[in-house]
Amino acid sequence: MSAVLTAVLLALGCFVALTSALGVLRFPDFFTRMHPAGKTDTLGQTLILAGLAVAGGLTLVSLKLGLIWLFLTLSTPCSTHAIARAAWVDGKRPWEHPDDAAPAPEAPQ
Repeated sequence: MSAVLTAVLLALGCFVALTSALGVLRFPDFFTRMHPAGKTDTLGQTLILAGLAVAGGLTLVSLKLGLIWLFLTLSTPCSTHAIARAAWVDGKRPWEHPDDAAPAPEAPQ
């Protein structure tokens, strides 16, 4: 039973990481790419670490995996915010669609 749960958690974690990598490739600018990159660290790594903890059982390894999870959960949002803030201060601005910058047409009367 634990082998099945381990396989499911690891597969889900790998799926989240893969879709996040595709999101990083797909999105147009730095700020929108930061979103899937940050989500991989929190959700994907949580699932992978949970799968490894289930595979290891209740041992010292599971405690270490829990501490790694706690560190990643606390540090990832802070580091993602710091990187985005540094990019903003450096002058990077979000991408705008060309149609968004154009004035809106007047309403018909």
